[in-house]
Amino acid sequence: MAKKQKLKKTLVEQILDKAKIKHIGLAINALESDTLPDNITRSDIYKTLALIGDRTGPIIGILPLTEHLSEKKLAKVSGNKKVTMIPQKELQKTTGYIHGANNPIGIWQNKKFPIFIDTIAQDKDFIICSAGELGRSIQIEPKTLANFVHAQFAEIREI
Repeated sequence: MAKKQKLKKTLVEQILDKAKIKHIGLAINALESDTLPDNITRSDIYKTLALIGDRTGPIIGILPLTEHLSEKKLAKVSGNKKVTMIPQKELQKTTGYIHGANNPIGIWQNKKFPIFIDTIAQDKDFIICSAGELGRSIQIEPKTLANFVHAQFAEIREI
């Protein structure tokens, strides 16, 4: 009988372990996967979007994969007149992560960019976001995540 392969922890998981933050590491690639574990829906998976504000510089917006970002709302809550997505070719230089691997923990640890999580997350027991590598995610309680990365909850999705 073969041993079950244990996944090596990502840097994000190591940071959370060191800080004694409760989370679960998952092997999910939300960008490619059509099949998810039974207890997870696409609305449980959150994308971490990197934008540039005309006044503040880089900012991060976090919302479910199933929702669309309102750049107007994010601009307003972040103290900008206008925000725009960071072009993909500049993403890794700005955040330290490639498209699909952006995550609030790693970005906060290295860059301290302002982070905004959509209010829809506040009522959830958990959300799933990237663990800093393609195909790897973490399941974490939203308020715990917000406290750890100094994020604000704000309505940033299109309604």
